Amino acid sequence: MLHALMNLISQCWKPFGRGDESSSAGIVGREGKDGLLWFKDIGKYGSGDFSMAVVQANHVLEDQSQIESGPLGTFVGIYDGHGGPDAARYVCDHLFRNFRAVLNFHFYAAISAESRGVVTTETIETAFRRTEEGFTALVSELWSTRPQVATTGSCCLVGVIYQQTLFVANVGDSRLVLGRKVGNTGGVASIQLSTEHNANIEAVRQELKELHPDDPQIVVLKHGVWKVKGIIQVSRSIGDVYMKHARFNREPINAKFRLPEPMNMPILSANPTIISHPLQPNDSFLIFASDGLWEHLSNERAVEIVHSNPRVGSAKRLVKAALHEAARKREMRYSDLHKIDKKVRRHFHDDITVIVLFLNHDLISRGTVLNPPLSIRSALDH
Repeated sequence: MLHALMNLISQCWKPFGRGDESSSAGIVGREGKDGLLWFKDIGKYGSGDFSMAVVQANHVLEDQSQIESGPLGTFVGIYDGHGGPDAARYVCDHLFRNFRAVLNFHFYAAISAESRGVVTTETIETAFRRTEEGFTALVSELWSTRPQVATTGSCCLVGVIYQQTLFVANVGDSRLVLGRKVGNTGGVASIQLSTEHNANIEAVRQELKELHPDDPQIVVLKHGVWKVKGIIQVSRSIGDVYMKHARFNREPINAKFRLPEPMNMPILSANPTIISHPLQPNDSFLIFASDGLWEHLSNERAVEIVHSNPRVGSAKRLVKAALHEAARKREMRYSDLHKIDKKVRRHFHDDITVIVLFLNHDLISRGTVLNPPLSIRSALDH
């Protein structure tokens, strides 16, 4: 019996890859490209509809994202890379696989103990830790040929919907915002569910100072922006191993990343902040997005855009709203910004990734499983 159940899970949440994108029957609606913008206007996942979009600004796309929806719930990941695409691509390739492997182990243990608990804070923490360890091992393997991989990292925002509970895990400054209906007014409130780790937040600077009391330069204000050691804005990430292990903070990595003083302890952390949120009937939708969106749109504005328009194309609509705002800030027209090529575009905005999940509480309460399961990743590059 146990063997049969384990085989069922392995088949339903099978390893994903590029081929899964086009073969998954859960994907419906329009999909396409508009210059540097890639989108899936509408699709089905286990608990309702989804919309997905990404716009490229860097020479090589540094954002990655995925949705995995199977018998044990729905997994969403937003991976905002920095310093290059390597860390974000690694996380997209491995974090869900690690999460699924941990789930399979705990599923066996839960049946043995006649317990229903499978997805927990601990399973998510373990998946993050295994992913960080795996990337560190990869950096070691590549040190002699591609040492620059040591200076790449990725913010990592994960949401897991499991048995009417939403788990949110985050390292870095991507953000998850909930749209919640307000009574019978027809209005909607915005509620941020993720904790961010950006040195421009005073609480993050205070945490760093408490962790490094003997280092007066742990946070430095440079050109109006607070940075950890004057180098990086986020205090937590997957990767950035040059800020975690002294053996990587040396030549041949670029001098701007090398610290003049000895590194006695990791400066950055890969430990996610995790919360669990019991889903309520008035919880309407979830907006997962990389920092590129929130640089230009407030939580309230993003929620209002989704709430006030049709579901189809919601993610694309948010991306375009952010681009219009980026153009306005530079006193230019959106049509002119749209013509600017990648790499040069980075001077105007960052890569932006958005996933909107609409919540169908009837499906959630019944524990309905999408068949076949959904496995989808954003385009690798444009």
